[in-house]
Amino acid sequence: MTGQVIPFNPLDKCNLGVSVVKALVEQKPKQLADLHAFHGAGIYAIDYTGNFKPYASLAMQNQGSGPVAPIYVGKAIPVGGRKGIALSDASKSQALFNRLREHAETIQAAANLEIQDFQCRYLVVDDIWIPLGESLLITEFSPLWNSLIDGFGNHDPGSGRYKGLRPRWDVLHPGRAWADKCQPRQESVQDIKNDVEEFFRAKDDKV
Repeated sequence: MTGQVIPFNPLDKCNLGVSVVKALVEQKPKQLADLHAFHGAGIYAIDYTGNFKPYASLAMQNQGSGPVAPIYVGKAIPVGGRKGIALSDASKSQALFNRLREHAETIQAAANLEIQDFQCRYLVVDDIWIPLGESLLITEFSPLWNSLIDGFGNHDPGSGRYKGLRPRWDVLHPGRAWADKCQPRQESVQDIKNDVEEFFRAKDDKV
């Protein structure tokens, strides 16, 4: 008895989501520091090509004709989107540009990173596909700053909310003033660097 064959449905939401991811990957990389304001919400990938030693394996992959291994991926939804409030005209939003600009400022604050070592690819997407697109990007690439070194995309929690642990990202890349107000972690910078080394070793073993 043969197994049931499920016919391919190009309109299945996951297949449509894959097409969104493919469209993002095919975008021409831009320097993260040199973005000009634009309208729209959507998804993005940030790529690294610098000399921070723990990231050498990643930077090597992104040399040559273009980046292939994001260090971070994310989404930017229109104002009100998190509460299910639809905008009358989402195309007037600068959510995607503003999110990328925030990330550039975070990197510029870090003592051991250089903004010129970062590129980004972004895609303005219809609102309904943004969360699925981000999820598929994370599944496809398992970016370091999404999966192991948490905290890159965090905002200042505000006065009276610094009882949480300092994000691992800020331990490895000190510089954000608000992160210094958070509680210190037990693990050292070297502990995290060792985890990064093991992370890339495991990835290389799968190739």
